[in-house]
Amino acid sequence: MSTDTERVEDGTETSLLESFRDWYHLPVIGVVMLFMVWLRTQSYERFVTEDGTPALAGIDSWYHWRTINWTAENYPHTMPYEAWTGFPTGNYVGQFGTLFDQLIVTAAMIVGLGDPSGETLYAVSLLSIPIMAALVAIPVFYAGRRLGGTIGGIVSVLVLALSRGQFLNRSTVGQLDHHVAEVLFMGLAILAMMVALTVAEREKPIYELVGDRNWDALRTPTIYSGLAGLALTLYIWIWPSAVLLIGILAVFFTVQLSLDYLRGISPDHVAFVGAVSLGVTAVLTALLIEQPGNTGSTSFGILQPLTAFLVAAGCVFMAWLARQWNNRDLERQYYPVAVGGLIATTFLLMWLAVPDLFDTIIGNATRRMVPFGGTTTDVTIQEASAPDSFLNHVFNEFGTAFYTMLAGLVFLAIRPLLGRKFRAEHALVLVWSVFLISMAATQIRFSYYLLLAVAIVNAAFVAELVQFFSLDLTGSLESLRSIETYQVIVVALVVLLLFAPLLPPLATATAWGQAEQTAPQSSSVKWEGSNEWLQENTPAVGNYGGADNASQLDYYGTYNPGDGDYDYPEGSYGVMSWWDYGHLITTQAERIPHSNPFQQNAHSSSAYLTAQSEERAELILDGIAAGGSVADKSNEELEAITQGNETDEEIRYVMIDDQMAGGKFGAITQWSGPDYGSYIENQQFQIGNETGEVPTVNDNYDNTTMSSLYLQDAAGMEQYRLVHESDDYSIVGGMRTSGGLAPRSSVSLRESGWTNQTRAIQNQLAAARSNDQIYSGLGRPVWDAHVVSSVKTFERVEGATITGSIDTSGIDAANATVGTSVELETDTGRTFTYTQRADLAEDGSFEVTVPYATNDELGVDDGYTDSSVEATGNYTVGAAVPGDDGMTQYNGEATVSETAVVDGETVDVSLEEVENQEQTDGNETTGNESNETSGNESDTDGGNAESGDSGSTDGTADNETAASITPVAAESAH
Repeated sequence: MSTDTERVEDGTETSLLESFRDWYHLPVIGVVMLFMVWLRTQSYERFVTEDGTPALAGIDSWYHWRTINWTAENYPHTMPYEAWTGFPTGNYVGQFGTLFDQLIVTAAMIVGLGDPSGETLYAVSLLSIPIMAALVAIPVFYAGRRLGGTIGGIVSVLVLALSRGQFLNRSTVGQLDHHVAEVLFMGLAILAMMVALTVAEREKPIYELVGDRNWDALRTPTIYSGLAGLALTLYIWIWPSAVLLIGILAVFFTVQLSLDYLRGISPDHVAFVGAVSLGVTAVLTALLIEQPGNTGSTSFGILQPLTAFLVAAGCVFMAWLARQWNNRDLERQYYPVAVGGLIATTFLLMWLAVPDLFDTIIGNATRRMVPFGGTTTDVTIQEASAPDSFLNHVFNEFGTAFYTMLAGLVFLAIRPLLGRKFRAEHALVLVWSVFLISMAATQIRFSYYLLLAVAIVNAAFVAELVQFFSLDLTGSLESLRSIETYQVIVVALVVLLLFAPLLPPLATATAWGQAEQTAPQSSSVKWEGSNEWLQENTPAVGNYGGADNASQLDYYGTYNPGDGDYDYPEGSYGVMSWWDYGHLITTQAERIPHSNPFQQNAHSSSAYLTAQSEERAELILDGIAAGGSVADKSNEELEAITQGNETDEEIRYVMIDDQMAGGKFGAITQWSGPDYGSYIENQQFQIGNETGEVPTVNDNYDNTTMSSLYLQDAAGMEQYRLVHESDDYSIVGGMRTSGGLAPRSSVSLRESGWTNQTRAIQNQLAAARSNDQIYSGLGRPVWDAHVVSSVKTFERVEGATITGSIDTSGIDAANATVGTSVELETDTGRTFTYTQRADLAEDGSFEVTVPYATNDELGVDDGYTDSSVEATGNYTVGAAVPGDDGMTQYNGEATVSETAVVDGETVDVSLEEVENQEQTDGNETTGNESNETSGNESDTDGGNAESGDSGSTDGTADNETAASITPVAAESAH
């Protein structure tokens, strides 16, 4: 080999080092971003099912999957209004169907060459979230580098990459939600504003340049300020509630312009940035207004452009006021006082003149930005609740990086005292970071925003340490040779301080361990079968009752509600459930829920589920159909609302799961009252030979519509019938949980179907319940517990009226009752008995309304339900009548058609006197109702069926033990 090719020319070594110093951060950032993508896609296979159905990790993810599919069908448009949720009004989707969905569909269009398949769209959707998370490293690095140089920027992206908690949880594969896009675009908006402020401080734009139209001098600051406004607009297009950043910027510009004036610097420079950037935002956000009169923050209305315009105008006004202050030779220190007074006056006038706008601004501040003043219902939303211990929370999220961030903020604030220049971007980061800390203390989810400040400000912390210890980290040979031992120790300690709490062995929970556990949400898996049944076995929306209007409700159609709510065609119907499950009903069942995770109609759903009688429950549903407010109304007020109202927009189905009857019930009560405590009392239960008090539910809980339907199989109700139950079963009752003794919680069984093991545990729990005993055979103590299908679906029907009469001569009709019962079987094989009773009239006539048919002559093609719960025989009707000669028994049998049930027809029955009274027990013939969850629970010996049950308990189940069934940990409640 020639020695010429091996010779290193003079200066080459220096050139290589300089190139390395200038560009080494790029491969570092690339490696970090690849690590972030890998970290978040470890569980990808769990979200790809064999049958191709979606499997997602969050409730809101399902609705984004809906809006993504809608956008793909209507590209490039996004969904403005949704008729497939919020029955009977529909709803503007607001923060769904935004730029976030459009970006994902655009990527899928590119990958799919303009026509992506469903599989391509799903794969792109899954991978887009980890990729967006990795892209956050770009604004974080460059913002960090502005505060702490290249080393500081690298520290920032490492803090970002190794963080666990909210940001990681919301950016793993399967989390198809806009949260990660919020973080990305907020980071871009803050970075763009930092650059624009620095450019303005350098170029010094003033009013005279604007007046002289000196565009050459104004070009550079205008371009950068306009880009900052565009970045802020994109953030708002991702999430309409990003208007909160406009509020933060309003505080920043107020502080910075005041500081500039006090320091003798013209406020024009920074005011120019505020006026141009927020002006651009005002114009661009006005293009997306969907509801001009709406002042809410979660949809595109007048709030976003109006607040942006007010801040832009405020910047111009403060610059003008500073000039007037100078012209009048007023003391500078009073300038901020005057500004504060004017702001207070503005809010006072807003409160008087535009109270809705004032309430929106203050409401958003108290709900999202300050840790006090929120509503009681906010605490029922898991992600919107405040952390129990803020300091423990931030340490779990960021380790000690949170505290070094606080030190970095102090270093930024005291820069003038250290003789270093204090730039406007430093004040921006200070104000922004303080608000993010407050937001994270207000709502748990906002920790994903706080991570931006933690990562970026740590660059300033590192930069101060580097300068304090005279560390030369430029990368030259001379700098490397000059490093002292103590400086190496300092670097090592800083690295340990920042990263050791996030890494093994100190970290008990690491980012990769947390990401590896990502799996489809249990609720979506549990509800999938019931929603599929609902889609296949109920009429298409618009076809109920034989109507033929389903074509008017295209699942991917565009709807315009006009000036009011959407007017649904005849044959439309809604589904009642708790708001948590609304998106699942929309996407999995393609049916229209009444309430949804927008918290739309949460008050009315709560009022219905906690109603203390069937009469009140019916009045609430009628009030909903009439378009009235029902949550806080008496029965008389509800009757007034529904009087004279005739509508086909009815809620026809009710879906309830174990969590609603268990841990979520407390949250349900918060929306309509009375509070949870009115449903709970302490009761004596026995465990072994000892007796003690444990919290359990009282009669108020048992009388709720939810309990009457779900735990009692609609026993004694006239217009509700069970039409389907899932083949997964749960235990619902009092039990010990991680939070202590819970009067109502739930735990799933690892059994599918109504098996002998399921029957066995049901028998044992029934025995314990009937004897006020605590059962300890499940690995945890449980009491007053039931075995129930995880999800039950009920239908609301008119009910058939069974009528008849008996001869009243010689009998006391005033004290006589008539009862009827029918045995029913679900498609899982579980049997139970429906019972109903009524008083006998003086003339011997009676009427009993029942919701179940004894045949299934109608189905989906006829516009009705193909129920999976069927009668095993006819109705048995009986009466026990006291008379002069003792108790007289009457018996009869009735066949009830499906037509009679859905149309409210009358069915006549003939009762005949039973002559052999000794062989007939009156309680058996009258259909004496059972209060058990299902009719086949047995007594303590497991052999004899309880009164009114079907007596179908399998004897072989008596030898099964509860220990053979392993309970799954109870899910946390919203």
